[in-house]
Amino acid sequence: MSDVNIITIDGPSGTGKGTVCGYLTKLLNWHFLDSGALYRVLAYAAETLGVNYENEVELVKLVKRLNIEFKLLNPESVVDVFLDGKNVTNKIRTETCGKAASLIAPKASIRKALLVLQRGFLKKPGLIADGRDMGTVVFPGAQLKIYLTASIEVRAKRRFKQLKDAGFSVNLRRLHAEIAERDERDSTRNISPLKPAKDAFIIDTSLLDIKAVEEEIKKLVFSRFTNLQNKGG
Repeated sequence: MSDVNIITIDGPSGTGKGTVCGYLTKLLNWHFLDSGALYRVLAYAAETLGVNYENEVELVKLVKRLNIEFKLLNPESVVDVFLDGKNVTNKIRTETCGKAASLIAPKASIRKALLVLQRGFLKKPGLIADGRDMGTVVFPGAQLKIYLTASIEVRAKRRFKQLKDAGFSVNLRRLHAEIAERDERDSTRNISPLKPAKDAFIIDTSLLDIKAVEEEIKKLVFSRFTNLQNKGG
């Protein structure tokens, strides 16, 4: 890892990670990894193929067959997710798929298999890794670690708008409860719990618009990677 630039962006859903990572991917022209999308793609693929979420042996086999790519098709939006050449971004962004992914995530054998897949995205000139344990477990040697957080109320409203804009029918109260439940599950699991790395920069996005968050992160990036100054515009 030492000769490849790595920026990790960790935190719970609804904090702006996807938008920030899309911004950094465009700004730096680095490779991108959305680790949460890997779990969602696995859940989606398992459902499509009729693999039971409790069948760890078959899920691990499925991980090894996953052909996933991340592409920034629209510079103004988040990075799109492709499975076997097909865009599955909207299919994996449903709350049902997210809940299934959260149930799969604590399983040790699956995390071990996905760890190999995640580290396979590490290529020059650099990698922007979005997730929940990127800076603590997957890329502990990353040169820059950022942890985004926000109140559940704010995150639920953001997610509600995102799903509404995408054409999904969603209930704000139920969404709030699901996010709180997932936070509890992710932060208390024994394996790779959701938490900031000790050397991470923590940014609360509750009262910040996305442009302010991007500017703050941009300053951190250029102060850490001084050779990238010319990319700042």
